[in-house]
Amino acid sequence: MNKKTISIIGVPTDYGQARRGVDMGPSAIRYAGVVERLEAIGHTVQDQGDIRVSQKREHAQIDMRLLNLEEVLDVNTSLANRVHEAVTEKQFPLVFGGDHSIAIGTLAGLGEHYKNLGVIWFDAHADLNTPDTTPSGNIHGMPLAVSIGIGHERLVQIRKYAPKIKPENVIIIGARSVDPGERELIHEQGIKVYTMHEIDRLGMTRVMEEVLSYLKGLPVDGLHLSLDLDGLDPLYTPGVGTPVPGGMTYREGHLAMEMLQESGMLTSAEFVEVNPILDEKNKTADVAVALMGSLFGETLV
Repeated sequence: MNKKTISIIGVPTDYGQARRGVDMGPSAIRYAGVVERLEAIGHTVQDQGDIRVSQKREHAQIDMRLLNLEEVLDVNTSLANRVHEAVTEKQFPLVFGGDHSIAIGTLAGLGEHYKNLGVIWFDAHADLNTPDTTPSGNIHGMPLAVSIGIGHERLVQIRKYAPKIKPENVIIIGARSVDPGERELIHEQGIKVYTMHEIDRLGMTRVMEEVLSYLKGLPVDGLHLSLDLDGLDPLYTPGVGTPVPGGMTYREGHLAMEMLQESGMLTSAEFVEVNPILDEKNKTADVAVALMGSLFGETLV
């Protein structure tokens, strides 16, 4: 296992969705012992603290299809700059959310460094809505669309380039709640999706073998993991804002992380949507940290 210098960046924001509390996610993950766990594996960990996020909604709602647009823009612009700096300094960016809208900033900070960045999107949702298709106006349902260059121009153009990633380089794993507009975009853009049906039928081992083989065949020059804790079944991760029954098991999640680690392909990661207010004794943050342990090479023997 290659030892890494991991740069932890917390993003305490809940502006991308409607349920308060997810802004405390980075604190919950730290409280669950993530730094100590990663250091015990042998990595160098540099906790950069949290992006500064205003706790006051200062802008009036102009477009109900894009709630808190100005706040989301501010947060993601700051995050993009921090992620860009971490990669420039040869560090592994590990981003803690906060809601999944922060993936806009993470991918904006990464995209300039890779011509062919691959993205594995572990999530119950596709996050491919646009202002024209969103049923809620919540931007945490849009980050993947924004990152492939579809959506509000100001979001798409963070760090003044677009798209950040190619749709054919994206693989969604664990989807089980997909809106009609997202379904159309998946087919139009040729995005590869493994729903829970495929995971149930094929098993996680084969799914990950196919995913990694596909990405190696492109080939990608970097690989980002964007993991929403609602990708797992709510039985294991109750502290998420949009739980959907029938998700991945605890062991399936760990197996996927272990296989990603073994591939040696991963160059950045983010863990999002941990909401301590909705959680049970920090259970969801504990699961997030355990998954990070597997992702960064923790072994039993």
